[in-house]
Amino acid sequence: MGIDNNLYEKSIKILTDLISFQTISGSDNTKLINYCEKILNNLGIETFKVFDDEKKRVNLFGTLKAKKTNGKKPIILSGHTDVVPVSKGWSTDPFKATIKDKKLYGRGSCDMKGFIACTLAYAPILTQNNLDRDFHFCFTFDEETACIGAPLLIKEMKKRNIKNGICIVGEPTKMKIIDAHKGMNEYTTYFGGLAGHSSKPHEGVNAIEYASRYINKLLDIRKELIKRAPKNCIFDPPHSTLSVGGISGGIAHNVIADKCQVEWETRPVNKSDGDFVTQEIEKFANNELLNDMKKVFPKSYIKKEIIGEVIGFEKIDTSEACEFVASITGDNSRQVVSFGTEAGLFQEVGISTVVCGPGSIEQAHKIDEFIELDELKKCLNFLEGIKNRSIN
Repeated sequence: MGIDNNLYEKSIKILTDLISFQTISGSDNTKLINYCEKILNNLGIETFKVFDDEKKRVNLFGTLKAKKTNGKKPIILSGHTDVVPVSKGWSTDPFKATIKDKKLYGRGSCDMKGFIACTLAYAPILTQNNLDRDFHFCFTFDEETACIGAPLLIKEMKKRNIKNGICIVGEPTKMKIIDAHKGMNEYTTYFGGLAGHSSKPHEGVNAIEYASRYINKLLDIRKELIKRAPKNCIFDPPHSTLSVGGISGGIAHNVIADKCQVEWETRPVNKSDGDFVTQEIEKFANNELLNDMKKVFPKSYIKKEIIGEVIGFEKIDTSEACEFVASITGDNSRQVVSFGTEAGLFQEVGISTVVCGPGSIEQAHKIDEFIELDELKKCLNFLEGIKNRSIN
């Protein structure tokens, strides 16, 4: 099946524009969202927005209504608008799309503005056809930081009685079907002790030292997670994981550190492993660490902040979404991944969901991130296949 060259060029133009918006997780993404909304609204597609508390980050949801649905479930085309931060070493400007050797380089090119660009480029074709099912465009914020945006949008969807459908989360899978992934829980733990002169460590409470003991306990728990691995686990690695991502604290060599924080995450293969981690580390922090800290300074504290606890994407033997995608791609194989997506959040509310999109996860989050241009063509062909199964 061939794709019109004008459509292909349009997807590149839109992707170029999307990359130019520096939507690093946690930052303002309203300009990008307004850009997407304008494209949809100009086509007569109705939209609504869901903001965060600060009104600087926003989700967008658009609906193209069919005149008559014939009982077919609506299609939800879902993608996140945020990207991970940029490190040094890029050979090109990460926020200026650059095409070289049949690849388009730029932060977010594959993860996952490529998919969003394809859906926006293809939207006019959907409006020109006599559809027999509704189409929804779902663009979220801060997926990369524990999926903060999507739950807010899904809550609003439920209020508006949008509770059914086939959701395609367009994460980079090289257009292969992903039907399961682990959960993703992110935390920051804060330690407050008592400052003092380093020559008298017994008179202070060194937050860094207690944070170090906390980290060592996390590493012990990580070993236990390996022992708890379920039989015939479908994931790689075949057990829940735990990782410490950062530690910061202290102000000088000769001052007892009274503040420290530890950033860490766990990716459970099941809910019980997530509960196990929480129970073990909180028991250790409260019964041992905090008890010792308060013997010296009663106002000492340990506070664990939940950045996000994202439910895993559960493998289902008979998945309407997977079967629908396979009927278009002709590929009945299914794969599982260890990285997280928003798929489990949609699945949790009863929406049949699949992860399938252009680009490779091998290029995501890396210096000189790129998407192969052929992947955009594959995605446009895929959207054509969805359209052909959605017309009277």
